Amino acid sequence: MDLTLGVLALLEAKPDKAAELKEFLIGGKTLVDLEPGTRTWYAFQLDDTHFGIFDSFADQAARQAHLDGAIPKALAEVGPSLLARDPDLRTVDLLAVKHEEDVGE
Repeated sequence: MDLTLGVLALLEAKPDKAAELKEFLIGGKTLVDLEPGTRTWYAFQLDDTHFGIFDSFADQAARQAHLDGAIPKALAEVGPSLLARDPDLRTVDLLAVKHEEDVGE
């Protein structure tokens, strides 16, 4: 699995909306499961109101398909009611990746 590209999205929930944002992110996995080009997808929580998403891709076409896909569209819909500010969205180039199958080699 050659993963060369990623997307990092940092999200800040409105103080009274953190639980709803958390549930939105947990539910987002079902949407990402339908994206064959999204090789890994992580939703995480940093503290009471700060969350994030990290995804990885083998090529630019897969990354762009994800950026044009269901999760960003859904986030755009719920963002105004759940988020304290616009998402901090960053595309990244992956420099090194460890895979489970790499263990012991």
